[in-house]
Formats: sequence, C-alpha cells, structure tokens
Amino acid sequence: MSSPSLRLGSVAPDFTADTTKGRINFHEWIGNGWAILFSHPADFTPVCTTELGEVSRRAADFAKRNVKVIGLSANDLGSHEKWIADINNVGKTNLDFPIIADADRKVSVLYDMLDQQDATNIDQKGLPFTIRTVFIIDPAKKIRLTLSYPAAVGRNFDEILRAVDALQLGDNYKVATPVNWQPGQDVIVAAFVKDDEAKQLFPDYTAVLPYLRTTKQPSPKA
Repeated sequence: MSSPSLRLGSVAPDFTADTTKGRINFHEWIGNGWAILFSHPADFTPVCTTELGEVSRRAADFAKRNVKVIGLSANDLGSHEKWIADINNVGKTNLDFPIIADADRKVSVLYDMLDQQDATNIDQKGLPFTIRTVFIIDPAKKIRLTLSYPAAVGRNFDEILRAVDALQLGDNYKVATPVNWQPGQDVIVAAFVKDDEAKQLFPDYTAVLPYLRTTKQPSPKA
C-alpha cells in the first residue's frame, strides 16, 4: 500500500482509530481549532518518554493557542496505557492527550511516517517503526508544517510552538516572520502587500529594501 503525496496545503488525510482516549474520527476530533499530530518510534523507549512528558507538561501552552495534540506509534493500546505510567513518573506530569494505537501501521502509511532508513528502528517482526514526524494542521484541516526527525534525535517543542505562533500570526495579519523570530519581535510585511496598503495597515513600517519591509508585531485582534 502506497502513501499519499502530502504537501504543505494538502488536506490532512482523515481516519478513524483507537486511542488512549477512545475511538476517534480525526477530522471530527480536530474540530474548529488547530492540531498537532506527532509520531514516535515506539513505547518504552528513552527519547520518546522524555518527549511525551514534555508535551504533557506544556498542555497549557498548546491550549492557549487553541491547539490539540495527539501522539502515535506503531504499538497497541495496551502498550500505550502501560507506558503512560512511566511517562508520568519520569516527566512529573499527568499525560492527558490521546495516543493513537497504530500497530497495523495504517495511519503511519497514510501519513508516510515509517522509517525506511534506520535498520535498527524495527520491531521484533522486522517491521519498521515510525520516525519522529510532526504535522501542524489548521482549522481547515490543511497541513501547514511538517518536520521529520530520526529516532535518535529528540524534538524541540519550543520550536514547534514558535512555528505555531508564526503561522497563526500570518493567518491573522498580512505578515511573515524573519529568521530566528521570537514572539514579540518585529515581523515582515507580506510580500504580496502593496506599499499603499502597507501604509494603511502598518503606518510605521520600515523599508529596509523595496521588497523587505519590517514592522512591529501586530497586537492581537480584539
């Protein structure tokens, strides 16, 4: 079975699956907000244990951005439920987001999450585990950002949250974010905005170059 070609702007494939919070339909579960689907290679593994603990501890950071998070690995539901105790113990947390049980790899194939390179990232039957993939999905169910990490490299969730902030800022205002941008710093007037409109939207913008115009980060809309 071949996986679909997923691109930025593609509609995230819908699916139904069992999770540690019950059976879900993915699009219905997302609802009208944002979502992050992230896979990890396997339960009861060291890097994954630290990652899921971090996501759990930062639940409030995701919630204030109207982002739901959902994990996935190629393990069954019983394995997930036992592993959560370790995550909570090591991470000093109480994991409350769902983890998809994908032992048959149906969702992993759908989202092209399987490891084809690392010969050690396999189960006892020789089947590939998932890599550390991240999908940021918007309320229209479109894929807005993807990241893939090898099994041995833990993710930086500060960066993932920063990317969510940048995406949401760009959706709400006609701006882009420059290199190494952090929330609260100056932003870039979107390239498609003509100067006349830029003067109305951002009266104090600075033209560094004709095509590079910076401005203060807009204040949140009331």
